[in-house]
Amino acid sequence: MKKQSGFTLIEIMVVVVIIGVLGALIVPSIMGRADDARITAAKSDLRAIGNALSLYRLDNFNYPSTDQGLDALITRPGDQSEAPNWNPDGYLKKLPKDPWGRAYIYISPGSHGAFDLYSLGADGREGGEGKAADIADWE
Repeated sequence: MKKQSGFTLIEIMVVVVIIGVLGALIVPSIMGRADDARITAAKSDLRAIGNALSLYRLDNFNYPSTDQGLDALITRPGDQSEAPNWNPDGYLKKLPKDPWGRAYIYISPGSHGAFDLYSLGADGREGGEGKAADIADWE
């Protein structure tokens, strides 16, 4: 007679329990990192948009108005007098949305400097704390 080899039920159960314990320890730490990643992405977007706004100002001697908005970084605003030296290639290829799918808010002149640029964060409302806090360029 041939002897069959394989895993016993006990061995399989031990492996399943070990995988379950590891999953219980690792999954919560990974799941909490998604919010941190979104916040980091929003800060990166704000830096990129801020740099594009600085280039716009260098070319046109002022920042786009609130009415012109961030679209002025993509397409030439109004008549030529509003942006006399506007770069024909634009300043951004496309205007990013924040990691929660909403547009970034731009106000010029701003209350924190030449312009305010921010995202309303995870909750989509002004203010908030922790992961629901606004993410701004002046922080």
